[in-house]
Amino acid sequence: MSPMDLVAKGLTPELAVFLTSMLPIIELRGALPLAINIFDISWPKAFLIAYIGNMIPAPIILWLLGPIVNLLSKIRIFKKFFDWLFERTRKRSNKMIEKYEEIGLMAFVAIPIPGTGAWTGALIAFLFGLDFKKSLLIIAIGVFIAGVIVTCLCLLGWLGAIIAGLGFATLAGLGFWKL
Repeated sequence: MSPMDLVAKGLTPELAVFLTSMLPIIELRGALPLAINIFDISWPKAFLIAYIGNMIPAPIILWLLGPIVNLLSKIRIFKKFFDWLFERTRKRSNKMIEKYEEIGLMAFVAIPIPGTGAWTGALIAFLFGLDFKKSLLIIAIGVFIAGVIVTCLCLLGWLGAIIAGLGFATLAGLGFWKL
């Protein structure tokens, strides 16, 4: 069901944006363009709604993953899976996150592309055993930075899309250059 379907069924645009920002992968990165460019919500209001909605899952994920993993690890097949997952994650980890930990996590969450938001940031913080309070603060800062970037791009329209495309192409090019 799309956010437009939710509005058609009686939800306010603000609630549709709030719920959209809570979804994994879409998060604030998809909720802000929806709010600003589709629903014509003022950017300060849209930013606040999307930011709060995007941050709600992070502490829940950080709180629940440990107990869930501990409980499931009592079952042999899950213990093997989690041992494999933790070993593989740490072995193949993003070098930026491994080397710089909290700052790397913040930069990762701040990159406004799908799959790099609060959900993934909380999962990474858990997998690396980072401190709960620090992780939550770092994720909040990263989401804020991503929100500022996405809001600016939304307000710039097509020019913003072109700038973002050139920026991401440049970053991708620099990434390949270092290989």
